Amino acid sequence: MFSRLNGQGVSLAVTLTASLVLGGDALASTINQNTSWTIDRAGTTTKYRVVAYGDSIFAGYNGGLFSVAKRAAPAVEGEYLAQSFNSDIEVVRRTKSGARADDIYNNKIVAERSYMQATNTRVVMFEMCGNDYLQARSAFTDQTGTCSYAGLDTALANCTTYTQRAMQAINTYATTAKAKIVMNIYYPGFDADNVLTNCTDSTTGTRINKRAKFLPYLAKSNWRTCNLAAQNGFQCADAFAEYMGADYDSNGDGKIDREALRYVHGETEAAYVARITGTLAGTLRDANTHFVSSGVSFDYIQSDNTHPTFYGGTMSTGSTTGAPTFTDTQVVDGKNPQWNRSGHERAGWLMSLIDPATP
Repeated sequence: MFSRLNGQGVSLAVTLTASLVLGGDALASTINQNTSWTIDRAGTTTKYRVVAYGDSIFAGYNGGLFSVAKRAAPAVEGEYLAQSFNSDIEVVRRTKSGARADDIYNNKIVAERSYMQATNTRVVMFEMCGNDYLQARSAFTDQTGTCSYAGLDTALANCTTYTQRAMQAINTYATTAKAKIVMNIYYPGFDADNVLTNCTDSTTGTRINKRAKFLPYLAKSNWRTCNLAAQNGFQCADAFAEYMGADYDSNGDGKIDREALRYVHGETEAAYVARITGTLAGTLRDANTHFVSSGVSFDYIQSDNTHPTFYGGTMSTGSTTGAPTFTDTQVVDGKNPQWNRSGHERAGWLMSLIDPATP
């Protein structure tokens, strides 16, 4: 199709294709968005590798087919690591926007395992499942008559299965990695989902609140992700807590909200779900308004109400080399000046906290 178009026609075709591929919640189609960004520090030629597998989140999706956010979370983490190691860092993102967990496992983590098998690999990270839940939510939203929860149950089961398989595969292939990280998922559309369904519950015969139904599924999923991480030698980056909880104590319980929301190793799934959906539910906030203090907030979600915001520009899919965005003197106490002002910067900083101390 593109070969017959030029100029404005190409732009229109690309725009229409992007909306079909990744429009809103209906992430039914997929597109590979693979990049490599080498952070070239002055005075060193030693280079280590960070490999990130995932969907549009790690891709740095920003609405385009052939360009992504340069400073997506893996790249942000890589820049912190470059400073820590005092070395060049190659950040390899093998991502497929719109892909569900099984697709990422089979066609990225397993099929493209050679990227993490490189002997200079030091960090391997992945995230998945977002599209499983987005598609299940979209299908559920369209229901009329009696509600069926089978699609939500399937999304949770598949996420659990393929998250574990992904960890097992990375443990097998990434033999030189000193840190293996999984990032759980935040809740895009948290405010938008605070509405009644068009279908009715089979037990009560009434319409139900969408958010009240979805939140326990997401909580179960995130608990399982972090619990599997502990069982398989991974570190769990709790993006849900960092995105959905404020950076101050909003309810007066003596804990900063995001810290109170974090996964706690050893806590049962039932206890975690009760804490997230009950005890601390009042502290959850849509990540479009992430409060870093009681009076200051930043938008962590793009206008599509799905993907994280980012600092800086975009890069074409493919390979790029460049100097770090921030100098060493700008990074104070392990935080660059933008660390809490956008979704990708926050996620990258979060993963940097669990980086290896030395190569």
